[in-house]
Amino acid sequence: MQQRLNASRRHFLRSSGAALLAGFLAGAGRAGEPADVPAIDERIRKDAEAAPLAMRFRGSSAEECRKWQGEFAAKLRELLGDFAPPRKWQTVTERTAELDDHRRDELVLKADGCPPLPLYLLTPKKKADRKRGGIVALHGHGKFGHDPVAGRDDVPGVAEAIKSANYDYGRQLVRRGYVVAVPCLTPFGRRLGNADAYKKDDPCAVSFVRLQLLGKLLIAENLRDALWALEVLARHEEVDAKRLGCVGLSYGGRMTMLTAALEPRIRVTVVSGALNVMQERIGGHYSCGAQVIPGLLKFGDVPEIGSLIAPRPCVWEVGSRDGLIAPKWADEALTRMGRAYKALGAEDQLQVDRFEGGHEWSGRLGYPLLEKVLS
Repeated sequence: MQQRLNASRRHFLRSSGAALLAGFLAGAGRAGEPADVPAIDERIRKDAEAAPLAMRFRGSSAEECRKWQGEFAAKLRELLGDFAPPRKWQTVTERTAELDDHRRDELVLKADGCPPLPLYLLTPKKKADRKRGGIVALHGHGKFGHDPVAGRDDVPGVAEAIKSANYDYGRQLVRRGYVVAVPCLTPFGRRLGNADAYKKDDPCAVSFVRLQLLGKLLIAENLRDALWALEVLARHEEVDAKRLGCVGLSYGGRMTMLTAALEPRIRVTVVSGALNVMQERIGGHYSCGAQVIPGLLKFGDVPEIGSLIAPRPCVWEVGSRDGLIAPKWADEALTRMGRAYKALGAEDQLQVDRFEGGHEWSGRLGYPLLEKVLS
């Protein structure tokens, strides 16, 4: 009896082992046949196409939209971490230029726990019979940082930068009667330091990685500085703190959108050259760490951030020859933002300036809107 049991056990073990081996060989494929191991580019592209965007707004009523805005804004703040500007600071005036129609103060703001912030403050010379509107004007990429936006064509090379992108919109705005704050963001202009040290590396990518190791987020630091500049205006003796706006081109447009999305005191925005989405951007060799919010695509994207501005008025500028804006994705972004504006009964407050030009500032619809809201 025992012999029969032992024989049955040996037969079971042999047969089951053979079955397991056969299954393994069948799953492994033929010897010498390459396995499917996708390259990182392909994997990221597929993952980007299938990004969850789990918190996209899909409602239709004002109540649903306001509830969604509160929830998505809370998630966005969580992803960004700390970005609060300091409550107190010291202002160092490095230089003052008395120009024909405005004064240009070159300032550095200093506060405990924050890196010093270089900032131009542009003030009209013409006396006003009441307090003025204040506008934060944010710059884009480039070695000159905030110099072109402030109209520093006395600095070598800046005049060409201004001409190439109609880039002195800060100066244009002060000439229209606003007090304008133009901060220098990181890692640009004098905040970059020795650009040659980066060689062929992207300073945005390098700065992002290094700051992450210190528990800091580059875009959150720039958001803090944009809000710091706004606070300078809100406390300025010539500015009505209830009449504040924000504008910017390229990266400045991206930061204008983010700043306005999370700061309700900003009543009107002009976002230029930034109607693209991160879901599309990372499908290629994208390296701008200054625009990265880790984990964003789990919950939303640029259209969702832009939807937090609703129902406040906003112009999105799109040049006909702007190679950084993909028409398909731009239309998708506008559709998603338009849903929030429609739900809040403010469809007419979302405007698009489709102008003839490239990656540059327009102002064609932006200036009239700023005048209407901030006058």
